[in-house]
Amino acid sequence: MPERPNVLFVITDQQRADHAGFMGNTTLETPNLDGLAASGMVFENAWVSNPVCMPNRCTMMTGRMPSAHGVIFNDRSLERDVNTFVRRFQGSGYRTGLIGKSHLQHGMSRNAVVPFRGEPSATLPFPGGWDRIEDSERYLEGSPDDPADFYGFDHVEFSIDHGPSVAGHHLRWALDRGGRREDLVIDLDAPAPGSDRSAHWRQIYRPPYPEELHSTAFVAERTVAFIEAAEAAGGPWLAWCSFPDPHHPMTPPGKWFDRYRPADMALPPTRDDPLDGAPAHLKQFAGIHPRDQRNWVSPCGFGEDALLGEAIAATYGMIGMVDNAVGQVLQRLDELGVREDTIVVFTSDHGDMMGDHRLFLKGFMHYRGTLQVPMVIDVPGCPAGRTSALASSIDLGPTLLDLCGIAGYDGIQGTSLAPVLHDAGASVRERVLIEDDVPVVLSRLTPIPARTRTVLTEGCRYTRNAKGEEQLFDLGADPNEMHDVRDRRDVRARMLEALADAMMVADDSSRGAPYVGASVQ
Repeated sequence: MPERPNVLFVITDQQRADHAGFMGNTTLETPNLDGLAASGMVFENAWVSNPVCMPNRCTMMTGRMPSAHGVIFNDRSLERDVNTFVRRFQGSGYRTGLIGKSHLQHGMSRNAVVPFRGEPSATLPFPGGWDRIEDSERYLEGSPDDPADFYGFDHVEFSIDHGPSVAGHHLRWALDRGGRREDLVIDLDAPAPGSDRSAHWRQIYRPPYPEELHSTAFVAERTVAFIEAAEAAGGPWLAWCSFPDPHHPMTPPGKWFDRYRPADMALPPTRDDPLDGAPAHLKQFAGIHPRDQRNWVSPCGFGEDALLGEAIAATYGMIGMVDNAVGQVLQRLDELGVREDTIVVFTSDHGDMMGDHRLFLKGFMHYRGTLQVPMVIDVPGCPAGRTSALASSIDLGPTLLDLCGIAGYDGIQGTSLAPVLHDAGASVRERVLIEDDVPVVLSRLTPIPARTRTVLTEGCRYTRNAKGEEQLFDLGADPNEMHDVRDRRDVRARMLEALADAMMVADDSSRGAPYVGASVQ
């Protein structure tokens, strides 16, 4: 591996760990991701730090838990001046680019949450507009001036929103290629143009524009363009290649909509789980049909088997298109002769219940479907393999800093996975902590607990929320999480101790600490 390797960080949105061929899925075809997995290290035991988009994406950026970096929910933006692993790469001479979904700021989710009521606890000392960079309105009539620095990225091209809704730089790009505004700028809460819409749920259909205008095509093309420009300028680069799919709405474009037949989809064996002893909010979610969601993104049940088959088929279509796009980017690295100079990471920000345990989509459901993610790290010179070592989203930034010989910063809570990349039998973690919080105003208006904490060890998953509700599963004996064993007092005591230890380690001690060189009175 070169002393200063390039970094290609590929991330999808809402892709389950088992929604990839290299993770054992025999229906979904992902030849390019499978090829990457064959040359890299596959982390079969990788988990999120938070099962919600913004908190976990901010954790990957900062190497810090949501309770430390402050973005505990999709209703606030990552503070402008926080340190990120990307800023460390930028400061070390790397060209840094973010292409696709960012969601480090609250722009795309402003209309999907209960608004906060009241005065804030503190006023941030940033200039007006600092947290409006991802607001879709800014891009409706033209491309605004980009910030000189966006959390360490010196180049950004956003694809804001999901499914058929086109916004951000993606909108300007699609309009330049002949797209019609009325097909591209839509309201996901209202009926939208398209065809082949599911009779069971309006969020499954074919978009009205060709696949060449979809977000996946945009991300692939513009990532390649960034890499080509960076190579022409010389010096190493870091590209954050971020696909908005396969997050719902489930709207694969063109031929990808027809790639899989709903009748051929295997349905999850746990979809009839009575949820005996499960937290009350999960039972309530399971009773909500997708057509009766509070808005287009709220957690719910899966409705019926016919809907679930359609949803899985459409999701597989979206992932198939992403796989094809990843292949295009990797092929260009080969053509440029820099593949062997480049570290490639592939992961997702969280999963999707997709019918497991009668639940659908994501949000405050601490089961494997939302908590476990695919993860591959391909490092030139490191052996290919598969590992069962515990890993977390919070570890990715520290791992890349370690591999590239770049110093970290105060407050990093993740652990470098580099030892595992050199030896699949190595282990750097005894446990993984997962946080999940909602604002107090939301917990008062919904059945969602204000706080949920999960700890995973090599063999068990223990979850406890602010209402005192618990779940405990022996994942080795019960990988489908169907038989709660919290009555095993010895196991429960051990997991409670593991949770307490994990939460103490996650306690943040860096805020307010003096800068290097500052005098201490």
